[in-house]
Parts: sequence; C-alpha cells; structure tokens
Amino acid sequence: MSKQNYSGWKATIAVSMSNYIEAGSIIALATSLTMWQHYFGFSNLFVGFLAAVSANAFGAAVGAMIGGPLGDRYGRKFIYTYDLILYMIGTLLVVFAVAPWMLVLGVILTGIAVGAGVPVAWTYIAEEAPAHDRARHVGSAQLAWSLGPALVFLFATFLVPLGLMGSRIVFAHLFVVAFVTWWIRRGLSESESWKRHNADRKKEEAQGIKRRNYKELLTDKRNIKALLFLTGVYGLWNLVAGQMGIFMPRVYETAGVESGSHQNLLQVLLWTLTVFATYFGFMKYGDRMNRRTLYAIGAVLGIAAWVLLVFVHITMPMLILFAVLWGVSAGIGAQAFYALWAAEMFPTRYRASAQGVLFFTARIIVGLLSYWFPTLLAERGVPFVGMIMIGALVIALVVGFLGAPDTRGKTLEEIEEERYGPTQPSTGDRLSSISDSEPILTNPPTSNPLS
Repeated sequence: MSKQNYSGWKATIAVSMSNYIEAGSIIALATSLTMWQHYFGFSNLFVGFLAAVSANAFGAAVGAMIGGPLGDRYGRKFIYTYDLILYMIGTLLVVFAVAPWMLVLGVILTGIAVGAGVPVAWTYIAEEAPAHDRARHVGSAQLAWSLGPALVFLFATFLVPLGLMGSRIVFAHLFVVAFVTWWIRRGLSESESWKRHNADRKKEEAQGIKRRNYKELLTDKRNIKALLFLTGVYGLWNLVAGQMGIFMPRVYETAGVESGSHQNLLQVLLWTLTVFATYFGFMKYGDRMNRRTLYAIGAVLGIAAWVLLVFVHITMPMLILFAVLWGVSAGIGAQAFYALWAAEMFPTRYRASAQGVLFFTARIIVGLLSYWFPTLLAERGVPFVGMIMIGALVIALVVGFLGAPDTRGKTLEEIEEERYGPTQPSTGDRLSSISDSEPILTNPPTSNPLS
C-alpha cells in the first residue's frame, strides 16, 4: 500500500468512527432502557420519548440540520473536530446520571453530536475516496456502524449481572472511543474537494456573488428528485432499522425470549453478520457489480426476515434465521447505498447540507414512530408492528431498484457535470429562470433519470 493510500485509509477509518459511536450510543440506550425505566419509574410513553429524542431520532435530526450547513460553510474538518466534544459531554451525563434530567440531557446531547457528525463524515469519506474505490471507502463507515452494535451488545451481555452499572460502563467505553477518535482526527487534513470549492466561493464573494445553498438545494428540480429518491431508499428503510436498533430486545421479549442475555446474543449474531456482509458484500462488490442488483438482493433479504417474524410460528431457530437474514441484508442494503448515493448526487457546495436534510428527514420519521412503538408493541404485538416494517421495506425496495443511479467508477466531478452541466449557475437566481420545458438532466435519454 502506498503512503498516499495509507494516509487516505487512515482518514477514512478515523472519520468512519462517527458511525461506530452513533450505532454504539443507540444500542447502549437500547440495552439499558428497561433498567432506566425501572430505576426512575418511567412509563412506556416516556421510554418512547427518550428513544425519540436520542441519537436514533430527533436528537440526531436536529444535529444534522446544524452540522450539514456548517460543514459546507466552514469545512468538513470543522465539524468532525468539535462534534465529539459535545458527544463526550453527553455520554458523561449518562454515565453519572442520578436524576432523570441528567439522563434526558445526556441522551439529547449525544444525539445532536451524532447528527452533526455522521452526514459530514459520509461526505468527507466520499470526497477523499478514489472514484474506482468509492464504495469500498464509504463501506468502511457502514462497517464501523455495524461493528458498534455487535460489540456493544456483546459488552452488554457480559455486563448483564451488573445491572444498571453495566450499562453505565458501556456508555463510559463510548466516551473513551470518542476521545481517542477526536485525538486522531485533530491531525487529519481538510477535504480537497471542499478546499477547491471554498477557493471558488471566496472568488465569487469578492465579485459580489452570494450563493444561497439551501435555496439552490430545495428549488432545483434535480435536487428535489434526488432528495425524494434518497428519502424513499433510506428514510423508509431507516424507519425499520431505527425501531430495531432501539427496541429489538423488546421485540424478542414480546416474541417469548425473556432472557436478556439471549436477546443480546441474538443481536450479536445479527450485527456480526452485518459486519461480514458489509466487508465481503458491499465493500468487495459495490465498485465491481451492478449496484441495482446488489441493492435488490439486500432489500429482498430484509423483507424475507420480517415476513418470517410475522407469518411463521416463532421459535428460537426461526429467530436465529431472522437474525441471519436481516444481518446480511443490512450489510449490503439501503444505508450503505444511501451513504454512497447521497454523496454522489449533489455538488460539493451543498453536499453536506443535502445529507443533513436527508438525515434530518429520516430521523424525524423514526422519531414519530419511536414515540408510539413500545405502546403498539405491548398492546398489538409483533404481527401488527411487523406489517408496518414490511410495508416500509417493500416501498424502499421498489424506489431503490427503479431509481438506482449509474455512477459506478465515475469521479464526483464527472457525476456533477452529468447532472448539472459543465457550468454551474453563478447565483441561486438562475434557478428561477429555468423554464418548465427545459430538460432537467443532461444525461442521454437512455440513462436512469436519477443517474
């Protein structure tokens, strides 16, 4: 491996740790929700509220809307240098929580920090990755995201005898990981794509040209179509994954698995298979084979998993098969493709802002269901909530399969030129002059409308 490649992978791995920290904080809360509920006497609705304001939903949504624009304005490094300081404060509040307000505030702060960091991390990794190896680099973030739950569920299993103290130790380990990651990131360089964009932006500002990134992002039909497509792919899939990440132990309990250790071990199996599927599936083949086909395989496996859970008599072998199917599906499924496509389908100047909008939307969707999910699960059971999951996954399959863009092997600059033309509008005002009859895309008619 050349020195340049080593440096690139060092940056990729360091920034990817945002995903480990994100997933880890979600699972740390998931494995301790029942214990916090008993410790403070929370109702099921308050448990839903706590899940909704966490890194799994509203907390991350707010952070994404803050971090995305700041990452475009001040640079990717600005966000991934400071977001973890907020995260560490939040985890310490949870570790030492002796009153409900400490737990709630800690969960909210970690959520905001995660929301600010993850979209910018995905942006940075894609911008720094070689065109022929972009899926492999972006897949490293998915790998870290999968490793977080696998390890945290394993830690939680070993620490079950310690009760709530064990959960505090799990959050303390996330603090240590965040500190080490923050220390390593201090030496990373800024994204080259952003530096070129920033130089161009300063020249435009010197000429009196002011860009309004959100106006361009939300008024250009090409962007709106891409936002809707990616919301269909990631927002709906994440609706399912978000409930599983925070509430799956409760689903297992409702299905008859009463042992906390057994619940955690099922999740260890699921997430370990996600790690392997990410590496041997998405990272190995995302730059080699037809991405539409790879996406469809992952989506179908995810649907099959929930069909088993809803329509087949629940036994331990069936739950193991569920974990296998979903674990492999998540490794080559919607989140990895979303992280890749979201970076490819928008220009550098508002790439992080676009991811912030998408992440915000996805986490709001999760949060709305999270508030009611524990109650629905307790009152209506697994089949009812399972049908909601299946419906969301089927729509995500259709949207992703039909709209998958043809971007494999192309540089971000080539993709941007194909989608927006060789010359970008000098101000947001040009957008209002595009007539309804003007072609929206510059691709040949045979190209996918979103490629």
